[in-house]
Amino acid sequence: MIRIDSIWLATEPMDMRAGTDTALAKVIAVFGAAQPHCAYLLANRRANRMKVLVHDGFGIWLAARRLNLGKFHWPGIRHGSEVELDTEKLQALVLGLPWQRAGSGGSIILL
Repeated sequence: MIRIDSIWLATEPMDMRAGTDTALAKVIAVFGAAQPHCAYLLANRRANRMKVLVHDGFGIWLAARRLNLGKFHWPGIRHGSEVELDTEKLQALVLGLPWQRAGSGGSIILL
């Protein structure tokens, strides 16, 4: 239903009370624009909540995810303000796994 060609993660935290317009403004501030068929991931300061903004070419979709235990393995600002992910790393991130160590085929590698 929604085509996603690239997945981008913003390293700076965002207030999770933000709605679609505020999340879109944050994406534009960090990435310069909301490109069609791109997903943008944003997390709160504690990294236990995440919002995903997707521009499908016609409009904006905003989804939220919360971990009841633990937190997402979110990179710090020292990695830059934006990080590109592939599908396997996104799947690991959404589950709360250490996505930085996700290898091909879903295996976890040692860094």
